[in-house]
Amino acid sequence: MTEHKNKKIRNLLLGLLFDAIGMLSFAIPGIGEFSDVIWAPLAAWLMTRMYKGKAGQAAGAIAFVEELVPGMDIIPTFTIMWLYTYVFSNLKK
Repeated sequence: MTEHKNKKIRNLLLGLLFDAIGMLSFAIPGIGEFSDVIWAPLAAWLMTRMYKGKAGQAAGAIAFVEELVPGMDIIPTFTIMWLYTYVFSNLKK
């Protein structure tokens, strides 16, 4: 497998995991929203590490806000960024 394909698969699996972690706050009533305060900056940082450049920075900011706003955890930000990076961006080429 090529390095690009390995990174693509790794980012998909990590993104699915991180989206699942972000949605865990729905599973723990009361404690869930508190955990978002911890998860939001970590999710933003992880996003900027997985996706470099301006797109990664923008996605990190979106992930941060999405995790802090109550009820928005259902949005799979990491998966959407993966789709943008590896599917929709390739359609332009």
